[in-house]
Amino acid sequence: MSVTQRVGRDDAVVWTVLVAAGEGRRFGAPKQLQPLAGRRVIDWALEAAAAASHGVVVVAAADQMEALRDGPAALTASAGPGADPPTAGAGTPTVIMTAGGSTRSESVRAGIAEVPEGAEVIVVHDAARPLAGGALFTAVVAAVLSGADGAVPAVAVTDTIRHTGNAALDRSQLRAVQTPQAFRADLLRRAHSSGGEATDDATLVEAAGGKVRLVDGEPDNLKITTPGDLHVAEALLAARSPGRPAGVPLVGIGFDVHRFSDDPQRALMLGGVLFEGERGLEGHSDADAIAHACCDAILGVAGLGDIGTLFPDDDERWRGADSLALLAEAAARVRGAGRRIGNIDCNVVAERPKLAPRRAEMQARLSEAVGAPVTVRGKRAESLGALGRGEGIACWAVAVLF
Repeated sequence: MSVTQRVGRDDAVVWTVLVAAGEGRRFGAPKQLQPLAGRRVIDWALEAAAAASHGVVVVAAADQMEALRDGPAALTASAGPGADPPTAGAGTPTVIMTAGGSTRSESVRAGIAEVPEGAEVIVVHDAARPLAGGALFTAVVAAVLSGADGAVPAVAVTDTIRHTGNAALDRSQLRAVQTPQAFRADLLRRAHSSGGEATDDATLVEAAGGKVRLVDGEPDNLKITTPGDLHVAEALLAARSPGRPAGVPLVGIGFDVHRFSDDPQRALMLGGVLFEGERGLEGHSDADAIAHACCDAILGVAGLGDIGTLFPDDDERWRGADSLALLAEAAARVRGAGRRIGNIDCNVVAERPKLAPRRAEMQARLSEAVGAPVTVRGKRAESLGALGRGEGIACWAVAVLF
């Protein structure tokens, strides 16, 4: 399953330019580096962008690049400029860091220059907007894939607005514009080719003849401008998990069990690894019990339902589906909901096959799909019950989210 299946096209390559080169003059310091709910402001924005993209270009001030690399794993492990675009649905997106310019438009152009030519949609997002949800990225990208030249999230203006030299304006005709903003890649490149300046990219695209569509924005998608905005953002993050302070880890438990199939052609998949010569498990998808337990562990604690809700077994689209791709999709949805996956630990109960010889391979494939460390341990049921008689395989998974 590719990233773009979430936005209606499985052949479109989507990249995001995350603008993080501001000096924070009004704030008094680089606001993208300020702590927010146990992380930094930019870490929240990057996670949402990465969940919706094949790759992200982080555009930073030259003197802040080292500080940014010392932060989240996604930046620490980032690829260099000119990296090849990732394979769709491969798990963790490519992240590139490049130096910005003296203005916002110059910084966006620096980011666009690092986006592979094969990208069809380019999203531009401000690192100072840490609360944009995954649904917002989905909405703007989907609008472009459905035919718009550009798509911009906007919210109604609730305050009375006055022009400095005139009477109050009709606020019913006004909208406050946000990011992320998505555009046809070719048109965004052309709009920036003139070297023009604007407070947002939609203005440049319209000046180049493009038609920009407004989509519903998110009222909570505030831009960090003053120190007081951090307190508001902290409260909004806490409200996403009522009764639990933001930044406090959440623990989720997932379980899955499958009986062995009588079909001699059925393959055994565990942890994304094919065990050749072993009996396969019954199931609608490939019946990878480890991947399924991981899905439920992260989805449930994030308040996103379970694997049966997202990928029901009465839907023919998921017949024979690659469970590792389902896990990658579940992890992307968790990140889009503003949560970071810390790690997942799995206990697998099976009389056969022996997991130890393939454990490192399973852990590597699961970790790639999740975008966080996943550990796997095998246990035997010591001849107790159906599992002890070798009638099937079960897995318990415990996930930690932030």
